[in-house]
Amino acid sequence: MTRVAVIGAGPSGMAQLRAFQSARSKGAEIPEIVCFEKTADWGGLWNYTWRTGLDENGEPVHCSMYRYLWSNGPKECLEFADYTFDEHFGQGIGSYPPRAVLWDYIKGRVEKADVRGWVRFETPVRMVGFDEATRRFTVTAHDLRADRVYSEEFDYVVVASGHFSTPHVPFFPGLDGFNGRVLHAHDFRDALEFKDKDVLLIGRSYSAEDIGSQCWKYGARSITTSYRSKPMGFRFPDNWKEVPLLERVENRTAYFIDGTSREVDAIILCTGYKHHLPFLPDELRLKTDNRLWPLGLYQGVAWEANPRLFYLGMQDQFYTFNMFDAQAWWARDVILGRIALPSAEDMRRDSLAWREREEKLETAEQRIWFQGDYVARLIEATDYPRFDIEGVNRTFMEWEHHKMADIMGFRDHAYRSLMTGKMSPLHHTPWKDALDDSLAAYLGRRSSDGDSGARHG
Repeated sequence: MTRVAVIGAGPSGMAQLRAFQSARSKGAEIPEIVCFEKTADWGGLWNYTWRTGLDENGEPVHCSMYRYLWSNGPKECLEFADYTFDEHFGQGIGSYPPRAVLWDYIKGRVEKADVRGWVRFETPVRMVGFDEATRRFTVTAHDLRADRVYSEEFDYVVVASGHFSTPHVPFFPGLDGFNGRVLHAHDFRDALEFKDKDVLLIGRSYSAEDIGSQCWKYGARSITTSYRSKPMGFRFPDNWKEVPLLERVENRTAYFIDGTSREVDAIILCTGYKHHLPFLPDELRLKTDNRLWPLGLYQGVAWEANPRLFYLGMQDQFYTFNMFDAQAWWARDVILGRIALPSAEDMRRDSLAWREREEKLETAEQRIWFQGDYVARLIEATDYPRFDIEGVNRTFMEWEHHKMADIMGFRDHAYRSLMTGKMSPLHHTPWKDALDDSLAAYLGRRSSDGDSGARHG
C-alpha cells in the first residue's frame, strides 16, 4: 500500500490530513497517512505553551506564540472554505480573534474529520533519506514517550513543519553586558513582564509591530522600535518612538546609528526566523530566505529535484490557513495521480517565471494580489471549494488602510465573510480594553460555560 509521511501537525499538516480525509469521504481510495508531530497536541504555533528554550522532552520549543496574541489580520482572509467560523462557533464573532479562539477553530475541523488517529504525537522526525533504486523514503523518528528511535519507509513525504520557530539572532556590541533582559520574539510570552518598563524592539515587521502593541496595551512605560531600512510609519502613541538601527549597548544605554541614545530595561529582537530543516539531507532540503516565492518548489509545493517530496507553508505569508489548504489539496491530487507533473525543465521554467514576477513587486498591496493569484491557481486544479479570492484581497486592502489610520484601533473593525457572505459583528470590547483574551471572554460567555465554544456538527 502507498504510504505518505506528513511531518508536522500544525496548520499545514492539519490541512494535509483534512485534504486526504475529504477525498476519502467522497469515495476515493487514499494512501496510508502517518503524521509525525513533536509536541503532545496539534496546532503548531497556535498550540501555546508557557515554555521557552527546551520542552519537557528536551526538544527545542517550537511555539513562538505569546499569551495575549490576537490575530493581526482579518479572520475573513484565513477562513477555511469547507469549515466556516459560523459552523464552528454557532455564532458570529469579531474579525480579530485571539489565539485561543483560532486554535479552537483549526482544531475543530480536524476533530470533526476524525483524523487524530493518523498522528503520532511526541514523535519528532530525526532524518529523512531517499533511495534512488527503490524510489522510497526512509523516515527515522524518535518516539519520545517510549524513548525509541525507529525507521519506516514511505512513498511520499510532506514537510509541514513550518518556518517561524528557529530564531534569526543578530549580535550587537554590548548585548553580552547589557544590564537588563534580552530575548528574541520567539521567547516572548507575557507582555505583563514589561509593565512599567522601557522596552526596545529591534525590527520593523509584524513581530515588532505586534509585540510593541502588546507591551503598550499592558502598561509598558515606553516603546522604542529600531529599524534597519525604514520606519513602519504608523501613527503610534506618544510613548512609542521609531529610531534608526541599534549600534551598541553600554550598561542600560542603547546607542543608535543616528547618534541618539535611550535608557532601556529590555531588548526584544524581532529579527525574524530561519528555514531550519535539520532532518533533511542537502539534496532534499529547501534553503531559502522568507519570501513569497522560494525557488526549487514547483507550484510552491513540489520539490523539483524530487517531486515525491512536498513542502507546505514555506512562503512568506499574507494568506495562511486557506493557502495551506490550497497547497495540501494540490499535493494530495499529485499523490493520487489526479495531477500530472510536467518535466523538470518545465517545472523550473514555471517557478522562475513566478520568481521574476515576485522580484518586481514593490508594495504590500502588490504582494497580496500576487499571493492571491497563486492561491487561485492551485485551487483551480483541485476540488477545493471555490471562494472569492478577489474579495479576500480587497479585505486585505481594507485592513492595510485601517492600520495606517489607527494602528492601535484597527482590530475594532469588522468585515464580511467571503465564505458565508455574512457581516461579522463588532467585538463587544475594544481591543485595547480587552485584557482577558480567553475563549469564554471573547465569545461573551461566563467562564462556567466551559472553555470551548465549538460546535463540530
